[in-house]
Amino acid sequence: MTSSWLDLQVVWMAINIFLFLWFYFFYDLGDQFFYTRHILGSALAWARAPAAVLNFNCLLILLPVCRNLLSLIRGSFMCCGRTMRKQLDKNISFHKLVAYMIGLMTAVHTIAHLLNAEWYYNSRLGEYDDLSTALSSLDDLGNTTFLNPIRSTTTTPTLLVFTSVAGITGVIITLSLILMITSSMEVIRRSYFEVFWFTHHLFIVFFAGLVIHGAGRIVRRQTTTDPPHNTTFCKDRIDDWGKIQECPVPQFAGGFPQTWMWVIGPMVLYVCERLLRFIRSMQTVKYRKIVIRPSKVLELQLVKNGFKMGVGQYVFLNCPAISQLEWHPFTMTSAPEEDFFSVHIRSVGDWTQKLISIAAHQCDKSKMGVDGPFGTASEDVFDYEVAMLVGAGIGVTPFASILKSIWYKFKDSNPKLRTRKIYFYWLCRETHAFEWFADLLQLLEREMEERGMGNFLTYKLYLTGWDQSHANHVMVHADADTDVVTGLKQKTNYGRPNWDKEFEQVRKENPTSVVGTFLCGPAVLGTVLSKKCVKYTDVDPRKTKFYFNKENF
Repeated sequence: MTSSWLDLQVVWMAINIFLFLWFYFFYDLGDQFFYTRHILGSALAWARAPAAVLNFNCLLILLPVCRNLLSLIRGSFMCCGRTMRKQLDKNISFHKLVAYMIGLMTAVHTIAHLLNAEWYYNSRLGEYDDLSTALSSLDDLGNTTFLNPIRSTTTTPTLLVFTSVAGITGVIITLSLILMITSSMEVIRRSYFEVFWFTHHLFIVFFAGLVIHGAGRIVRRQTTTDPPHNTTFCKDRIDDWGKIQECPVPQFAGGFPQTWMWVIGPMVLYVCERLLRFIRSMQTVKYRKIVIRPSKVLELQLVKNGFKMGVGQYVFLNCPAISQLEWHPFTMTSAPEEDFFSVHIRSVGDWTQKLISIAAHQCDKSKMGVDGPFGTASEDVFDYEVAMLVGAGIGVTPFASILKSIWYKFKDSNPKLRTRKIYFYWLCRETHAFEWFADLLQLLEREMEERGMGNFLTYKLYLTGWDQSHANHVMVHADADTDVVTGLKQKTNYGRPNWDKEFEQVRKENPTSVVGTFLCGPAVLGTVLSKKCVKYTDVDPRKTKFYFNKENF
């Protein structure tokens, strides 16, 4: 975990704590809530403080998924150093963090209000002291200045929940949130992406309910009367209320709904985001080439007017023949220098399986919607003198784009190429997963050798799964000039990399360089590499520094 990401979390948590404490004491100590607290006790503050934290986090939750906004900011802050841009790459992590806080505060808020409903009901039944009973019995002709929202002994807490504006919207909000959070679990998102996709759109119901929720004004405060009602003097003189000047009948009002003021800005931004996505998705996309490889990997080469991309960026694809609503992210494997953009899609779920089937039978007849491109951490690779690229399985795709772009830059003798050394690591479980990428590496091998720059690219391929027949085949061809799996001069390694050894070698070969470490792969590997970056960064600012970057969708 980088220090800047940790700093962001600390600032965010500090704001949450401040809001919680400020509003807790506001409701727990405020004179206008003296009589309300007499009935509800500390449950009042425990309901309202989480509500303030919820407002703040509901303001934040949509911003990390406004991808066009983030891409705009990323482009605008190119001159402000990598620290700012690295925070933008944590957008999904921050989105999850905010969601967890919303879930926690919703639970506290809901439990406290369920207790409040019970206290209100018991107070209406006269089960507490005389003051609570008197406060619950307050009425007026307009039925607007009461304190207890339970206006009759026949209105049970359950009935209050399912008949009041605050209660009904609260139930809807809570159910929507539960469905969104549970369907976002890793196992569901990876195995049943469609479930995750559709349930996540309950956020529309969530925000609609959130805006309406406060209109119920179920939490009420004492208003100023003329003459004023002195609670300290009058709380023990219930029978004198309305009879003596010092104790007019106390009057109450619900607080003005404030949630909409917190969320209206992000909601407008998100609507604009979705509108822009819709417009772009309607633009015509033409097929340039379709290739289905034996490893169940589909390569699509597409052309779209006005489409401009950067290295390592990704797009969202939609195939109306499968679903009008589903959009799935894929990293582009083409280079910005090419007159088309391409993606490689592995068969890992229902949607991808259907897409490959359609591509196999209908070829280029099926319509395809494209939204993007969007920026990622890999865009920064050329900002480093030395880069370590680590891909796992199909996670190699952003590095295909980077390596292709490097090839074009060498071919055109681009003077702006700052990068002078690249270390590339690719980990795969199966041998045929190497097939579609080996051609590119062979091309780079020849290009570097012809230009006398064989040391520019150091690549190591790791096969993490094999059987005995494969092992026997490798042993027979052990003395061959090229690898039996990839056809490359660099032989395939078997097993997993010794990362301590790799980082030590990079540090030794680049004693004064800033090294960017880029990963597109599982979170477990990300944790390992992040720790290695910290471990092998020299305390001397003049020596080797490692910066970790990870793709996030």
